[in-house]
Amino acid sequence: MHPYGVRDVERLLHLPRNTIRALIAAGFVTPARGPRNAWRFSFQDLIVLRTAQTLVAARVSNRRIAKSVKELRRHLPHSMPLSGLSIGAVADRVVVREGDSHWQAESGQYLLEFGGDPAQGSLSVIERKPEAPELHTAPDWFAEALALERDDPRGALVAYAKAIAADPARIEPRINMALLLHEASRLAEAERCYREAMGACGGHPLLLYNFGLLLEDLGRMPEAAQAYALAVQGDPALADGHYNLALVYQKLGKPREAIRHMSHYRRLVEP
Repeated sequence: MHPYGVRDVERLLHLPRNTIRALIAAGFVTPARGPRNAWRFSFQDLIVLRTAQTLVAARVSNRRIAKSVKELRRHLPHSMPLSGLSIGAVADRVVVREGDSHWQAESGQYLLEFGGDPAQGSLSVIERKPEAPELHTAPDWFAEALALERDDPRGALVAYAKAIAADPARIEPRINMALLLHEASRLAEAERCYREAMGACGGHPLLLYNFGLLLEDLGRMPEAAQAYALAVQGDPALADGHYNLALVYQKLGKPREAIRHMSHYRRLVEP
């Protein structure tokens, strides 16, 4: 089964679309194609994507990652086991623990712990470093925030703030923090977070796209159109940006612009 679309992957894994495309292009995952040729991902694809992205961030070689995720995919269950999964990379192999059973000896340099349930809207991974229990770096705080999002969103916001303080130029915790505030209906705080992110990191397409969503919810359609327009200017392949921009232009009484961006959206998603 391939029940997850690109939006689901973005929401569950907190991966920007350009990262998803890069991991697919590198051959770490091969999603199926659904209606209008849109990518469709299985539960196994989600695990492989997050594992590959984390190992890339840990500067593991592509050759080693490819061998690890190939072996990982052969053993993964088709859905989230109730016992949860811990996954690590050891040399050219992966180590998987499911509940009390171990598929390989647990002694990896990189230990990835998955939590959450995709059906409930969350799937996270934490890079555990047993020798350094205290969190000091931006990646540590970012991983902590991801782990807290589902059960302790307030704690996640604190961890994201610490990740930002540790590395103000890192955009991922800023995007996730603003999104959490938006989802909690703390719209003024979310707007401030987006604007601070743009001041510190510039006009990242995913940041601008999410900012457009917030501005729509605030009823500020001209500003939402501007945010979406800047997002697709930065990433012309951002299909959802063109789609949302078309709808906003339609609401603003600009049919010519709406048609142009809807046509661009269809060219991106249709075979």
